[in-house]
Amino acid sequence: MTKTYDETLLRLWNNGIHDAKKLHKLTNISLSTIYRKIKKIKKNGLLEHAGGNGRPKKIIASASRVLSQYVRHDSSLSTRTLARKLQNIGVEASYRTVGRHLSGVGYLKRLPKATPMLTEAHKIKRVEWARQHINDRWNKTLFTDETAFQLFRNTVERWYKGERPVRRMPKDRTKIMAWGGFSAKGKTSLFCFKQIMNAEFYVEILRRHAPEMSQMLGDHWRFQQDNDPKHTSRLAKAFLPENFPVVLEWPSNSPDLNPIENLWSIIKNKVEKRMPKNLDDLEKFMVEEWQNIPNTVLINLSKSMKRRCELIIEKNGERIPY
Repeated sequence: MTKTYDETLLRLWNNGIHDAKKLHKLTNISLSTIYRKIKKIKKNGLLEHAGGNGRPKKIIASASRVLSQYVRHDSSLSTRTLARKLQNIGVEASYRTVGRHLSGVGYLKRLPKATPMLTEAHKIKRVEWARQHINDRWNKTLFTDETAFQLFRNTVERWYKGERPVRRMPKDRTKIMAWGGFSAKGKTSLFCFKQIMNAEFYVEILRRHAPEMSQMLGDHWRFQQDNDPKHTSRLAKAFLPENFPVVLEWPSNSPDLNPIENLWSIIKNKVEKRMPKNLDDLEKFMVEEWQNIPNTVLINLSKSMKRRCELIIEKNGERIPY
């Protein structure tokens, strides 16, 4: 808009209209702005910004390239170390300036995301599995897993002014375990427990929830689990085919394929935001947030399986961003 006004004003000026009040009436630009623009036209003959305002950049293009080389060579360098390296080549910049510059050109400093290693055999099996199941109908697959909810979790970023807030964390991060399952048709109840899960206890959990699963999914559906030793124990192998229509084979070392991992992440984030103060609060919030997950989320997670399979194939079995 400003550029259009400037062009109009300059055109009128070049056509011989130099009276500020007349220009104001013709353009509806405020008189104070008109006077300022006239002053600029008389000085420069133009209305373009002359540039040069503000402090000159301390890190010019050549220093920026050197800085990028340092970071690519050693991504663990601190901003203080980088500032000292710049001083060695004659560039004076504080570590804060270095940090702002790197942020401005797109660099972030974070811990690398930890992920289980994949062998070549794992990758081959993952691609084979993805090709076999890419066109499956996933709406009647029940995805299951167990996870741990910590009472004192500290992953939610919070706004603050002044001094950075402190959240005191005990050495012993008390936790509650949970098992659950979901499909596009709905979800099981959330089973919370504190004891160590072994094969016998795992089978007992499945036995308790089998009626729920059948009621939700009918006679034709698939049960999914990962390859945890408890899940593939002799007891589990005897129980599963007798009680569930189909047990879906699952590639080893593949949490990125399992959409329940995304569901756990959503629920843990919601529970943490409520800041439970004790184990009773924690379990109550876990159950409530599990129950409150809308079916649209479950449907979308189930539908994501086709795209996960496509990505596994595209990346030749490597990890996928899920």
